[in-house]
Amino acid sequence: MRLDRLLANSGLGTRSTVRDIISRGSVQVNGAVVTDSSFHVKDTDLITLDGQDINCQTKLYFLLDKPDGVLTAMEDKRLPCVADYIPPELKSKKLSPVGRLDYHTSGLLIITNDGELSHRLQSPKYEVPKIYLATFRGLAWTDEEIKTVASGFNIRDKGFSEQIAPADLKVIETSKDGTGRALLTLHEGKTHEVRRIFAHFNKEVTELRRIELAGVKIEEGLDSCGTFRPLTENELNLLFEATGLK
Repeated sequence: MRLDRLLANSGLGTRSTVRDIISRGSVQVNGAVVTDSSFHVKDTDLITLDGQDINCQTKLYFLLDKPDGVLTAMEDKRLPCVADYIPPELKSKKLSPVGRLDYHTSGLLIITNDGELSHRLQSPKYEVPKIYLATFRGLAWTDEEIKTVASGFNIRDKGFSEQIAPADLKVIETSKDGTGRALLTLHEGKTHEVRRIFAHFNKEVTELRRIELAGVKIEEGLDSCGTFRPLTENELNLLFEATGLK
């Protein structure tokens, strides 16, 4: 991990503040002064600031392509959950999923122990874009319906009323048998929001997959379901940029 990111994660300040500290020559790695903020450090490195040891809790960032039929939970005695896909050697690292995907929704899920990033990715304040690929059945989407989704609208459900924020809907396939596929980009995360939006316009979602979050992407197909891997440096940068942490 980059030295500036590690120090910022440890609570020494923002990335810009930490870079100033590093450039002044106040930071040593294994006894040697480091002035390059992009210097990569390992878990075993000893880092000091003005001669004082820094307790750097390593932040970990992973991507899980959650399969359909898996709970977004770290423990469940009855059903499979995302914790089942985390290797045993990482069980003690206090990892948790960022937000949740419904039991019957597959796709991109961030797993991390970085509480600040997790909070910001879920906060409506940052309007982090999330793209879903929905397979549906029902009447084809009309231009008027797509415009309504784009401007935001009110949903009445079981006696309750809730405002749905503007979203971007792009129909990518329709068939004569009444089925189709569409991409829906949301900037908030209300419960069952995608399915409720489709249901409001008398369309049923038969398969749902999140394929993108803040520019981090996975394959549209299901072949990669169950994949658990570290985020790349570029993917991390996308998440930090989207949440104002870069």
